[in-house]
Amino acid sequence: MTYQHFAYIYDRLMADAPYDQWVDYAKERIPEGASILDVACGTATYTLKMASFGYAMTGVDLSEEMLSVAKQKADGDKKNITFIKQDMQQLTGFQDMDAVTVFCDGMNYLMDEDEIRATFDSVRGALKEGGTFLFDVHSSFKMESAFDHQVYADNEEEASYIWFASPGEYDNSVIHDLTFFIKNEKGTYDRVDESHTQRTFDSSVYASLLDECGFDIVEISSEFGLKAPIHQTDRIFFHARKRRK
Repeated sequence: MTYQHFAYIYDRLMADAPYDQWVDYAKERIPEGASILDVACGTATYTLKMASFGYAMTGVDLSEEMLSVAKQKADGDKKNITFIKQDMQQLTGFQDMDAVTVFCDGMNYLMDEDEIRATFDSVRGALKEGGTFLFDVHSSFKMESAFDHQVYADNEEEASYIWFASPGEYDNSVIHDLTFFIKNEKGTYDRVDESHTQRTFDSSVYASLLDECGFDIVEISSEFGLKAPIHQTDRIFFHARKRRK
């Protein structure tokens, strides 16, 4: 599948994602004009929104297709943003960033504590002392309720999809099996299959690893920082700061 098709489907799939709320959450915690490394940036919808508010944005993602689309979108918006292909567990070439953000399920692609630890160490290396680290993760409640053998679908003229979510092999994990039907130039449809595995951990695990990796926790919240976490929350938000020596 060409990256143009993938971007079209990805952005459609994420059309209702709360990007403006992620932006508001970040803006309240990161000073205007700060340098931000947006990790797992995808097609850069959030990245571009932050750039429009004067932040110096850099985007990192593991997918070349996503980054190609992100660059096209940035060029179309006349935004000067650098996009780099890197693994969040092995960020290199960054230092003294004011902030790092990982939103929209990015952290949930880490399957065990070693991968989380490697990511936190990597983020710490990219930040200046006292730098801000913001991320969110699915809650255990969401894994148990929204993703327990649930089927989601959308059927439109240009593209349709069927999304089946089932429990994964690990605790608090989910396998997303997606089938897309994309209209081609002949007027027929190409079928494309994607599978993604995500996992989450208890807030105490993330908190403990943040402390171990040299971060001070400023706040753990839900509802984009508006409330304290409760069991029925969908997402947990973490605001941490690189510990000063």
